[in-house]
Amino acid sequence: MAPGSVYATSVTGDGTVGLYRLEVSIAAGNGKLKPAGGISGPMKESIQRAFAYLQANKGAFSISHEADSYDYNVEAIDLLGNKVGAEVGVAFFVAAFSAIRRAPARAGMLIIGDMSIQGNIKAARSLVEPLQVAMDNGARCALIPAENKRSFMEVSTDVIDKIDPIFYNDVKTATFKGLDLN
Repeated sequence: MAPGSVYATSVTGDGTVGLYRLEVSIAAGNGKLKPAGGISGPMKESIQRAFAYLQANKGAFSISHEADSYDYNVEAIDLLGNKVGAEVGVAFFVAAFSAIRRAPARAGMLIIGDMSIQGNIKAARSLVEPLQVAMDNGARCALIPAENKRSFMEVSTDVIDKIDPIFYNDVKTATFKGLDLN
Protein backbone atom coordinates (compact mmCIF):
# COMPACT_ATOMS: atom_id res chain seq x y z
CA MET A 1 0.00 0.00 0.00
CA ALA A 2 1.00 3.60 -0.41
CA PRO A 3 2.63 5.46 2.47
CA GLY A 4 -0.05 6.76 4.81
CA SER A 5 -2.31 3.71 4.47
CA VAL A 6 -2.78 1.01 7.11
CA TYR A 7 -5.38 -1.58 8.08
CA ALA A 8 -6.97 -1.30 11.52
CA THR A 9 -9.52 -3.20 13.53
CA SER A 10 -11.51 -2.85 16.69
CA VAL A 11 -14.14 -4.95 18.44
CA THR A 12 -17.19 -3.77 20.35
CA GLY A 13 -18.35 -5.15 23.69
CA ASP A 14 -20.82 -7.43 21.89
CA GLY A 15 -18.08 -8.91 19.66
CA THR A 16 -18.83 -6.99 16.46
CA VAL A 17 -15.63 -6.39 14.52
CA GLY A 18 -14.84 -3.31 12.48
CA LEU A 19 -12.18 -3.54 9.78
CA TYR A 20 -10.91 -0.32 8.24
CA ARG A 21 -8.32 0.95 5.83
CA LEU A 22 -7.08 4.25 7.24
CA GLU A 23 -5.64 6.61 4.68
CA VAL A 24 -3.71 9.69 5.73
CA SER A 25 -2.52 12.13 3.11
CA ILE A 26 -0.53 15.24 3.80
CA ALA A 27 -0.63 18.57 2.03
CA ALA A 28 1.16 21.86 2.59
CA GLY A 29 -0.41 23.59 5.55
CA ASN A 30 0.15 24.44 9.18
CA GLY A 31 -0.39 21.22 11.12
CA LYS A 32 -4.17 20.79 11.15
CA LEU A 33 -6.15 17.57 11.24
CA LYS A 34 -8.86 17.30 8.59
CA PRO A 35 -11.00 14.18 9.02
CA ALA A 36 -13.19 13.21 6.07
CA GLY A 37 -16.93 12.93 6.47
CA GLY A 38 -18.06 9.71 8.04
CA ILE A 39 -15.43 9.73 10.78
CA SER A 40 -17.39 10.22 13.97
CA GLY A 41 -17.94 8.96 17.50
CA PRO A 42 -15.25 6.80 19.11
CA MET A 43 -13.17 6.73 15.91
CA LYS A 44 -13.03 10.52 15.65
CA GLU A 45 -12.14 10.87 19.34
CA SER A 46 -9.46 8.21 19.01
CA ILE A 47 -7.91 9.89 15.96
CA GLN A 48 -8.00 13.30 17.68
CA ARG A 49 -6.18 11.87 20.74
CA ALA A 50 -3.51 10.30 18.55
CA PHE A 51 -3.10 13.55 16.60
CA ALA A 52 -2.74 15.54 19.84
CA TYR A 53 -0.04 13.08 20.92
CA LEU A 54 1.73 13.45 17.56
CA GLN A 55 1.72 17.25 17.88
CA ALA A 56 2.92 17.16 21.50
CA ASN A 57 5.72 14.66 20.79
CA LYS A 58 6.87 15.62 17.30
CA GLY A 59 10.36 16.44 18.61
CA ALA A 60 10.78 12.97 20.13
CA PHE A 61 9.98 11.48 16.71
CA SER A 62 12.23 13.95 14.83
CA ILE A 63 9.34 15.30 12.77
CA SER A 64 8.97 18.82 14.22
CA HIS A 65 9.33 20.63 10.90
CA GLU A 66 7.12 18.22 8.98
CA ALA A 67 4.41 18.13 11.65
CA ASP A 68 4.04 21.90 11.45
CA SER A 69 4.34 22.15 7.65
CA TYR A 70 1.53 19.79 6.64
CA ASP A 71 -2.19 19.41 7.12
CA TYR A 72 -3.38 15.84 7.67
CA ASN A 73 -6.36 14.56 5.70
CA VAL A 74 -7.64 11.27 7.09
CA GLU A 75 -10.27 8.92 5.74
CA ALA A 76 -11.48 5.60 7.14
CA ILE A 77 -12.83 3.11 4.61
CA ASP A 78 -15.21 0.65 6.30
CA LEU A 79 -14.24 -2.67 4.68
CA LEU A 80 -17.02 -4.70 6.31
CA GLY A 81 -19.72 -2.04 5.97
CA ASN A 82 -20.96 -2.50 9.53
CA LYS A 83 -20.14 1.00 10.86
CA VAL A 84 -18.45 -0.19 14.06
CA GLY A 85 -17.21 2.66 16.23
CA ALA A 86 -13.58 1.59 16.08
CA GLU A 87 -10.87 3.02 18.32
CA VAL A 88 -7.88 3.22 15.99
CA GLY A 89 -5.48 5.72 17.56
CA VAL A 90 -2.31 3.66 17.14
CA ALA A 91 -3.20 2.89 13.52
CA PHE A 92 -3.77 6.60 12.81
CA PHE A 93 -0.42 7.50 14.38
CA VAL A 94 1.42 4.86 12.31
CA ALA A 95 -0.38 6.03 9.14
CA ALA A 96 0.44 9.70 9.79
CA PHE A 97 4.11 8.91 10.47
CA SER A 98 4.13 6.72 7.36
CA ALA A 99 2.81 9.62 5.27
CA ILE A 100 5.38 12.05 6.70
CA ARG A 101 8.33 9.68 6.18
CA ARG A 102 6.92 8.33 2.90
CA ALA A 103 7.51 4.80 4.19
CA PRO A 104 4.83 2.18 3.55
CA ALA A 105 3.46 -0.07 6.27
CA ARG A 106 4.51 -3.71 6.28
CA ALA A 107 2.63 -5.74 3.70
CA GLY A 108 -0.38 -7.62 5.04
CA MET A 109 -0.22 -5.93 8.46
CA LEU A 110 -3.17 -5.16 10.71
CA ILE A 111 -2.95 -2.73 13.64
CA ILE A 112 -4.86 -3.38 16.85
CA GLY A 113 -5.02 -1.02 19.83
CA ASP A 114 -5.76 2.52 20.90
CA MET A 115 -3.87 5.13 22.88
CA SER A 116 -4.47 7.87 25.40
CA ILE A 117 -3.61 11.51 24.81
CA GLN A 118 -0.34 10.88 26.71
CA GLY A 119 0.54 7.91 24.52
CA ASN A 120 -0.40 5.15 26.94
CA ILE A 121 -1.51 2.03 25.08
CA LYS A 122 -5.02 0.73 25.60
CA ALA A 123 -5.45 -3.01 25.22
CA ALA A 124 -8.01 -4.46 22.83
CA ARG A 125 -11.19 -5.95 24.33
CA SER A 126 -10.55 -9.22 22.51
CA LEU A 127 -8.18 -10.66 19.92
CA VAL A 128 -10.21 -13.68 18.86
CA GLU A 129 -12.73 -11.96 16.58
CA PRO A 130 -10.47 -9.28 15.05
CA LEU A 131 -7.70 -11.74 14.21
CA GLN A 132 -10.16 -14.20 12.68
CA VAL A 133 -11.64 -11.44 10.47
CA ALA A 134 -8.14 -10.26 9.62
CA MET A 135 -7.03 -13.75 8.60
CA ASP A 136 -10.19 -14.18 6.50
CA ASN A 137 -9.29 -10.93 4.72
CA GLY A 138 -5.64 -11.73 4.00
CA ALA A 139 -3.66 -10.31 6.93
CA ARG A 140 -0.28 -11.91 7.50
CA CYS A 141 0.86 -10.09 10.64
CA ALA A 142 -0.69 -7.96 13.37
CA LEU A 143 0.61 -5.24 15.66
CA ILE A 144 -0.89 -6.11 19.05
CA PRO A 145 -0.66 -4.28 22.40
CA ALA A 146 1.63 -6.21 24.76
CA GLU A 147 -1.13 -6.13 27.38
CA ASN A 148 -3.05 -8.53 25.12
CA LYS A 149 -0.38 -11.27 25.23
CA ARG A 150 -2.46 -13.41 27.58
CA SER A 151 -5.58 -13.13 25.44
CA PHE A 152 -3.51 -14.26 22.45
CA MET A 153 -3.72 -17.77 23.97
CA GLU A 154 -7.49 -17.72 23.28
CA VAL A 155 -6.91 -17.35 19.52
CA SER A 156 -7.39 -20.51 17.44
CA THR A 157 -4.32 -22.37 16.22
CA ASP A 158 -5.46 -21.87 12.62
CA VAL A 159 -5.22 -18.10 13.06
CA ILE A 160 -1.94 -18.34 15.01
CA ASP A 161 -0.43 -20.36 12.13
CA LYS A 162 -1.34 -17.69 9.58
CA ILE A 163 -0.89 -14.36 11.40
CA ASP A 164 2.42 -13.42 12.99
CA PRO A 165 1.93 -11.35 16.16
CA ILE A 166 4.12 -8.29 16.68
CA PHE A 167 3.67 -7.03 20.25
CA TYR A 168 4.32 -3.44 21.28
CA ASN A 169 4.36 -1.51 24.57
CA ASP A 170 4.42 2.05 23.27
CA VAL A 171 3.58 4.13 20.23
CA LYS A 172 7.18 4.53 19.12
CA THR A 173 7.76 0.77 19.07
CA ALA A 174 4.49 0.21 17.20
CA THR A 175 5.42 2.85 14.64
CA PHE A 176 8.86 1.50 13.86
CA LYS A 177 7.78 -2.14 13.89
CA GLY A 178 4.80 -1.30 11.69
CA LEU A 179 6.66 0.47 8.91
CA ASP A 180 8.77 -1.13 6.23
CA LEU A 181 11.88 1.01 6.79
CA ASN A 182 14.32 -1.28 4.99
